[in-house]
Parts: sequence; structure tokens; C-alpha cells
Amino acid sequence: MTFWERLYLPAVFKGMWITLKHFFRTLLKGSSTVRYPEEKRPFSPIWRGWHVLKRDEEGRERCTACGLCAIACPAEAITMEAAERKKGEEHLYREEKYAAVYEINMLRCIFCGLCEEACPKEAIFLTDRIVPADYVRQNFIFGKDLLVEGIEPEKRIDISKRQKHKTEQAFVHP
Repeated sequence: MTFWERLYLPAVFKGMWITLKHFFRTLLKGSSTVRYPEEKRPFSPIWRGWHVLKRDEEGRERCTACGLCAIACPAEAITMEAAERKKGEEHLYREEKYAAVYEINMLRCIFCGLCEEACPKEAIFLTDRIVPADYVRQNFIFGKDLLVEGIEPEKRIDISKRQKHKTEQAFVHP
């Protein structure tokens, strides 16, 4: 070995050159880090986040517990139990059969959107809301209390922008 190879000076200078190059590049361009709660980065219009079970125009749940969303889910994240609508519950449920229990395990969900495509009643949609972080695994099993949108019009979740983008993409020819 030569004297220079023993000192490792060329390798040290090369490493310092790379470090300085990245330092000045970041100094001139600015940081790419987003300080999350204060700043939010823009998402793509087709980004898929939190699930929502939609209601119809009269405020009734659209889901009929057919199970097609659970069958289409490759991660097997959706579980449901069907029940029959009782007399006097016509204002709550659209069909005679409804989902008494509807749960999505967000730790298993891969946000692929196949449940949304499989639903014949257009009851489940993926919104642009971020699924919050938590430390307890049980808090990631979302039931109907978290998934069904509110009855009041101001609590309804607007998915029209995402739906518009999906239909535009469906008609784009290569």
C-alpha cells in the first residue's frame, strides 16, 4: 500500500465533497421537509384515504350488506354482519337488509379502492382525508360510528371532485 492509501485521505476528501455538494444544493433550493401538522402537502386528485359509507338523498344508509366489498378486498380488511330492517326503521336504511356491523381494519387495508369499485349501491368511497396515527391497534378497526357520514347536509363528505377525476380518467383513450 502506498502512503496515500494508508491515510485514506482521498476517500475522506471525496466524502466531504459529496457532503458539501448536498449541503449547498439544499441551501440554495430549500428544504424538502414538510412540517406536517402546520403545513400540508398537496395530494393527487386520485389519492385514496379514509373510507366513508355514504347516505342517500333522504339520509338513509346505502349499504345493503351484500358483501361484495369484503369479497373484492385483497387484504381481507372488511368484515360485516347483515341484519333485517325492522318496522319503523325505514327512515334509517334504504333496503330491507342492512349492515348491522361494518368494520374496516385500517392496519390491513392497502387503500386499493377495489371495495369502492365492487359496490353496486355506491355506498363506500375512499376520501382524501388522512387516516390518523395512533398507538393502540384496536383504534385502527373502524366501525360504522367512524365510517358512516352524518345525516345533516353540512356533515356530508363531498366526493364529487374525486368522482369527476375518476370519470375523466375512464374516458381517456391511449
